[in-house]
Amino acid sequence: MVGVAHAELRHLATLTAVVVEGSFGRAASRLGYTQSTVSQHVAALERAVGGRLFDRPGGPRRVRLTPLGEVTLAHAAELLAKADAMHTAIERFKAGEGRITIGTFQSVSTTLLPVLIRRLRDEFPGCDIRLSEDEVGFADPSAVDLLFYDHRVPGDDVEYLKLLDDPYHLVAPRGRFPDGPVDLARLDGAPMVAWPPDCAQPALEEALAADGVHPEIVFRAAGNEVVLSMVRAGLGSAILPRLVLHTAGAMADEALSVHALRPPIAPREIYLVRRAHRTPSPLAARAARLAQEIAGELESDR
Repeated sequence: MVGVAHAELRHLATLTAVVVEGSFGRAASRLGYTQSTVSQHVAALERAVGGRLFDRPGGPRRVRLTPLGEVTLAHAAELLAKADAMHTAIERFKAGEGRITIGTFQSVSTTLLPVLIRRLRDEFPGCDIRLSEDEVGFADPSAVDLLFYDHRVPGDDVEYLKLLDDPYHLVAPRGRFPDGPVDLARLDGAPMVAWPPDCAQPALEEALAADGVHPEIVFRAAGNEVVLSMVRAGLGSAILPRLVLHTAGAMADEALSVHALRPPIAPREIYLVRRAHRTPSPLAARAARLAQEIAGELESDR
């Protein structure tokens, strides 16, 4: 068993060539070896399996496999096919084929992510992209290759790549506030439509409280369109990141007015999160670089 384990793939390839060509000399020409190298490969393989592999009649007659050689050849073909399949799979993996799983949330899903997917598919037509969107609780970076998130997640086994700052603005029914910036103090006790108390929302409400501002939350909804619909209906105002307002077309909506806040609230930070101390696949590494490029373009457009 130990000897067989020491058989090398190149020796098995030489065995196959000798069988196909019928002689050591023609096998050497086929493989680009010298005849003595072919003889050495066959001798090494015979030592590994513990017996002769060929009967050598001499002269121009073809060499013939021994019974042990026939058994060895049958398994050699299988091993060489598996090695070739492994080589092909590795080359495809290095070229960016394979699967990538990406965790996301709605602000990124409607802005950065579609551009990222298009560019990945342009570069790697054979890639398999799987997406997961979760707006509730803490996301699990270990379940995906890359995770877009708008705050830091618990744990020491993750690393963060900051993509962009996403400043907050006040969006209100048109006419609720005069044009221009709105003082935070005016929002104390004011009716407000908001996201649920997860993701970046707790940090926003803590920032307001630190400035002595305690709006009356009259409705909470995870969907950006639902929040904006309630603002249009006059239920209250909302404080939302610019990325959300831009994607939803709120800046040009005649039923809404968008205002800077005075003083401004610290912006929401959007990160690309991945597991620390793990080598990414070529596809995941390229996706991370593209995400940075696209985030830079969004910042420039702003």
